[in-house]
Amino acid sequence: MMLAVLVSLVGGWGLLLFAYRQPLRARWREPVFKQPVLILESDDWGAGPLSQAAALERLRLLLLRHRDGNGQPAVMTLGVVMEIADTQAMARRPGSYVGMDLRAPEYAPLRTVMDAGRRDGVFALQLHGQCHYWPAGLMAAAGRPEVAAWLYGPPYPRTEDLPSPLQSRWTDASELPSREIPPAEVSQAVALETALYQGLFGQTPQVAVPMTFVWNESVEAAWARAGIRCVVTPGRRCTMREADGAPGGIDRIICNGMRAKGDMVYVVRDCYFEPALGHGAKELAAAALRKWQARRPCLVEMHRFNFLDELLMESHLQALDGALREVSGLLPDARFLATETLADIIVRRDAAWVERAFIPRCKAWLMRIRELTRFRKLCLLTGLALPLALLERVL
Repeated sequence: MMLAVLVSLVGGWGLLLFAYRQPLRARWREPVFKQPVLILESDDWGAGPLSQAAALERLRLLLLRHRDGNGQPAVMTLGVVMEIADTQAMARRPGSYVGMDLRAPEYAPLRTVMDAGRRDGVFALQLHGQCHYWPAGLMAAAGRPEVAAWLYGPPYPRTEDLPSPLQSRWTDASELPSREIPPAEVSQAVALETALYQGLFGQTPQVAVPMTFVWNESVEAAWARAGIRCVVTPGRRCTMREADGAPGGIDRIICNGMRAKGDMVYVVRDCYFEPALGHGAKELAAAALRKWQARRPCLVEMHRFNFLDELLMESHLQALDGALREVSGLLPDARFLATETLADIIVRRDAAWVERAFIPRCKAWLMRIRELTRFRKLCLLTGLALPLALLERVL
């Protein structure tokens, strides 16, 4: 009788592990880091308000004050947007889209501070997109009062003021649910924006950050052809905007190191520091600690909107300064990297950064599988939680 119970119990565990084999295997294959990694990822910089140049200069000076144990200053990636609607030209030609890109003389100060930050090692530029919308979709929605006010209003508008679905570049959200953009049009748009990026910054973009994290395989294929090597994700791929405007159509769950089209590497950015939304220093430090416990890099999402309001910019800069101090105090061995460097480390499985020994990898895996909520509950119900806990204790 006891043997039959034992066989039944072990068989049930085997079935449970088999049912969850894909997410369990993905977390085992995910790189295990030897030291904490912190990357600040900030999106939407570029075309838009001219006040960005002053904000980025303040950020450049702040980041230079923070150094890791190797002397590397804190790094903030800039997800660059290269074009905005030329509202003054459009007011003269209603119904036709006209764009203004970063080559315009008005953006010379912004380009200058971006270049200064790159030389200092505190800014790392990434491709966010030519514009923070799909122009044809935006114009199809131009009859809506809030869209018309944006298109034909004051110069250098903020895309943050557009309805959220229209801020997605790689789906046509002029009507909801959104419609897929034909792959040929996607390919042409990617070729144009990567050429513009190269002309502006003297290099082919290596990292792409999908706008609003809505994209699909056609976009990935075009990025791969254009020379992109890394795609930043929130841990899943959303392909559309649902009827309520929310990102949806999830077709892939993603872990660090998984491969996209053309052998591009995925990285996961799912920690947040948005002072304008109430995120504080302690929350960021806690997120960095959680990532380190699972031996993962901590990629932190924040946006330019935190630093565009002159009345709030000072307090938000102080919040960022405090957050970096908090992380350094909690994790003194933390290292500052650019996302492009992180991707290279993952691809090479650099032994100086990535653990290869079995026991440290097993410890990290046991920590990571806790995030599988349903699996964890089934482990408790079936008793599999006990041998897993014993394994964790022995290791």
